[in-house]
Amino acid sequence: MAEVVHMIDSEVFLAFSTYATIVILKMMLMSFMTSYFRLTRKVFANLEDTALVRGEEDKKKLVRVDADVERVRRCHQNDLENVVPFVLIGLLYALTGPDLYTALLHFRVFVGSRFFHSVAYLTPLPQPCRALAFLVGMGSNLSMAYRVLSTALYL
Repeated sequence: MAEVVHMIDSEVFLAFSTYATIVILKMMLMSFMTSYFRLTRKVFANLEDTALVRGEEDKKKLVRVDADVERVRRCHQNDLENVVPFVLIGLLYALTGPDLYTALLHFRVFVGSRFFHSVAYLTPLPQPCRALAFLVGMGSNLSMAYRVLSTALYL
């Protein structure tokens, strides 16, 4: 038990906590961005959501698909698919006792790739910008996963 307490107090775990919090907050802010796009473009997913709109507009016409709203939603979905594994793998990685410099490199590369991915998705920048950002973040996760497996299974 003392070893776990020592690992949680380590600089690596504190760094992981910081970077995990940053990407989780970024992921959460994407839902507010989706709401903003829905409201400003008057595009809603459900009829009951149109109660927020004032005016005599036919509210059934407001329940539709908009390319900009869908782009933000896909960006948010991609965050969900990548940030959750980072948090889980990163936690296990931090508990393996890696070197601080190496851990910071993994965490910073992942966080940077996610921010760049969102910019590339929402701007939109031409491909392969978004794909490269995705692959860099995935590479960071896979590298941490390899460390976890090689430490736990002696690979």
